[in-house]
Amino acid sequence: MSRIVFVNGEFVPYEEARISVMDRGFLFADGIYEVAAVLGGRLVDNDAHLARLVRCLGEIGIENPYPVAEWAQLEEELVKRNGLVEGLVYMEVTRGVWERDFPFPPADVKPTVVMFTQEKSITGSKLAESGAKVITVPDLRWKRRDIKSVALLAQVLAKQEAAKAGVSEAWMVEDGYVTEGGSSTAFIITKDGRIVTRPLSNAILPGITRQAVMRLAEEQGLTLEERLFTVEEALDAAEAFYTSASAFVMPTVEMDGKPIADGKPGPLTRRLRALYLDMAQATNSGKMG
Repeated sequence: MSRIVFVNGEFVPYEEARISVMDRGFLFADGIYEVAAVLGGRLVDNDAHLARLVRCLGEIGIENPYPVAEWAQLEEELVKRNGLVEGLVYMEVTRGVWERDFPFPPADVKPTVVMFTQEKSITGSKLAESGAKVITVPDLRWKRRDIKSVALLAQVLAKQEAAKAGVSEAWMVEDGYVTEGGSSTAFIITKDGRIVTRPLSNAILPGITRQAVMRLAEEQGLTLEERLFTVEEALDAAEAFYTSASAFVMPTVEMDGKPIADGKPGPLTRRLRALYLDMAQATNSGKMG
């Protein structure tokens, strides 16, 4: 069966999908994207992902092409057509097609919409059992990191440094403090059991998995601290982990070649991952999305 993608109102075989060379997403990275996980053929925490998509479109002045309910229906149909059981749905909206010029095109130019699926084993991740290794890199990004822009060159360079080092993720650092991962939210757990992550601001993306994990931790009576933390504090932590739609809760056991604690996934991180998986699977037992 050919892979099916969604392009500007149509479901088409991957081989037939076409985007104009004058698309502003291609020319200027003038667009927004979103990624949602799929478990058991059903979308995970999708309302929150769609809310972030709508917010980010508004932040850069792109008209939202579909009501939220229709977005969800399109995602569901794409998952169904591809027979996706576990993996991801990717969505991208650009400002549309117009002759290359920096100012916005006329108001009647329609946004470009692209969606596709990717198969990925998330629940049975071997990396979650052994724990991820990370490196630190300078944070080279622009000042509106709260917007999920397709302008990801700084993150691409960070992730390439991680790949060259043979590790799973790069934690970006600014003024001595960890901001976030190349495609994830960074957490540490202090020796007295406090779960620490950077507070929301224009400096980081408001992670959907971050939000869910923090809610689950609060429900369990765990102590949360939203504050900045340094690389040195991370190396001295009892545990560390990162969160994302494609990793859920990923134990982090080494940074810059140095072990965090005993270099193994810690008990609280394992508990948080189990809680998140339980939440995701319970959600999937009901209506999709």
